[in-house]
Amino acid sequence: MELLNNLALGFGVAFTLTNLAYAFGGALLGTLIGVLPGLGPVATIAMLLPSIYALDATPALIMLAGIYYGAQYGGSTTAILINVPGESSSVVTAIDGYQMARRGRAGAALAAAGLGSFFAGCVGTIIIAAFAPVLTEVAFKFGPAEYFSLMVLGLVGAVVLASGSLVKAIAMMIFGQLLGQINTDVISGVPRFSFDIPELTDGINFVTIAMGIFGFGEIIANLGQPAEKREVFTKDVKGLWPTANDFKLAFPAVLRGTTLGSMLGILPGGGALLASFAAYTLEKKTKMKPGEVPFGQGNIRGVAGPESANNAGAQTSFIPMLTLGIPPNAVMALMVGAMTIKGIQPGPQVMTSNPELFWGLIASMWVGNLMLIILNLPLIGIWIKLLTVPYRFLFPAIMTFCCIGLYTLNNNNFEVYMGAGFAIVGYIFYKLGCEPAPLLLGFILGPMMEENLRRALLLSRGDWATFATRPLSGALLLAALLMIVVVLLPAIRNKREEAFQDAD
Repeated sequence: MELLNNLALGFGVAFTLTNLAYAFGGALLGTLIGVLPGLGPVATIAMLLPSIYALDATPALIMLAGIYYGAQYGGSTTAILINVPGESSSVVTAIDGYQMARRGRAGAALAAAGLGSFFAGCVGTIIIAAFAPVLTEVAFKFGPAEYFSLMVLGLVGAVVLASGSLVKAIAMMIFGQLLGQINTDVISGVPRFSFDIPELTDGINFVTIAMGIFGFGEIIANLGQPAEKREVFTKDVKGLWPTANDFKLAFPAVLRGTTLGSMLGILPGGGALLASFAAYTLEKKTKMKPGEVPFGQGNIRGVAGPESANNAGAQTSFIPMLTLGIPPNAVMALMVGAMTIKGIQPGPQVMTSNPELFWGLIASMWVGNLMLIILNLPLIGIWIKLLTVPYRFLFPAIMTFCCIGLYTLNNNNFEVYMGAGFAIVGYIFYKLGCEPAPLLLGFILGPMMEENLRRALLLSRGDWATFATRPLSGALLLAALLMIVVVLLPAIRNKREEAFQDAD
C-alpha cells in the first residue's frame, strides 16, 4: 500500500506541465545525441550542468535522466544502420543489427531494438520502485575482490561471445587491456605509457577507438572492395516491422536481457555496458531454433537481448546513486554532481527528505520511456531513408559526423588523428578476420579490473587468496573457469567452429 501511495505522489509530480516538458526535452535530446556518433550522454550532461542552476532540482534531474536513457535508444540506431555504435553499450548491437541492415532488414532490427528497450525500461523502473532498498543490500556485498572477479567473468564471456578463433579473441582482449593501461596511475598519479604526449595522460577515449575501428575501419574495408562488391544500401528494405516469427524469437531474448540487465545495472563498474555483453553471450548459449539465422549474420535475438539488457541496466543503475549516493558510472557521477549543485546530499536520506524528487524522478522514467517509443517507432521510416543515400554521399557524411564527434570530445585535433590511426588498425583487424568486440570490452574493463585488483590486495595486505576465499568472489571465478573448460571441450569447440564457419 505504501508503494502505491509513493507512486501516486511520483506521478502527481511527473504529470505537471513543466516536468512533462523537461522529460520530453531530455528524451528527445538523448535520442539525438545517441544517433550522432561521438556526442554521448556524458559530454552532453557535462555541458548542460551549468544550465541547471536556474532550474528546480526535480525538473533538472528529470531532464538529465531523460538524456541518459534516451541515448540508449539512439545509440542503437547508428549501430544498426552504419555500424558505428553511438554508445559503448551499443557495440554488441552492431554485430547482428548491422548484418540485418545489410540483408535489407534494418526496419525489423530498429523496431526490435525500440520495443525491447521500451519493455526493459518499464520493467527496470518497476524494479527501482519496488526493490531499491533490497537491491542496495546486494550491491553492499560487492567489495573490490568481487568486482574484479565479476570483470574476469565478463572478459571470459567476451571470448565466448567472439566469432571465429579463440586465440584471436584472447589476443584482441589482451590488446584492449594493454590500450587501457595508457593513462595516469590511479594510486601513484604517475602517467603511464603516455610517451610525454599530454593528451594521453588521461587515457585513450573509448569513442576514439570505437569510431576508428568500427566506423572508419568499415569504410576503408568497403573502399578496398571493387566497385561492384561494395556495401551499398540502395537495396530494397523488406518491411519496417518485425514478422510474427521475429516476435517469437525476440520476446524470450527480451525477457532474458531485461532480467540480466536489471541485476547487473545495480553494480558499480558495469551497468548498461556489461549487461549488453552478458546478454549477447547468454543468447549465443541459448539453443538455436530450426532455420534461425546464425549469430553474427543478422540474428534478431542478437539485437533484442542486448538492447533490452542495456536499457534495463541504464534504469537500475539509478538505484545505487539514489539510495547509496554511489555513482555506478560516469553519467551517474554527473547526476550526483547535479544533486550537489542543487544542495541535495545523495544517499539513503533522499527517499525520506525529498520524496517528491525521488518518486517524481522514478515516475518520470515511465513517462519518458513511453515518450521514447512514441518518438522512435514513427522515426524508423526516416532512419531507413539513410540507407537509400548513394554510397558516394553516405560514407563522406559518416566520416564528417565522426570527425565532428571526435573533435568535440576535447575540442582537440588529437582525437581526430587518433581516430584515423585506429581506422588503420581496424582495417588490419578486418583483413586478419579479428572480431573487435573483445578488444573494446578489454579496453573498458581493463583499468577497472586493475583498480579493483590493487584495492583488494591492499585491503588483504597482499594476500591473493582473498579472491578465492570470499564466497561471492570465489563463485564468480569458478563460473569463469567452468566457462573456459566448457569452451575448450573438443565437442563444444567443434560445434562452436561449425556455428561460426559461415561468419568467417
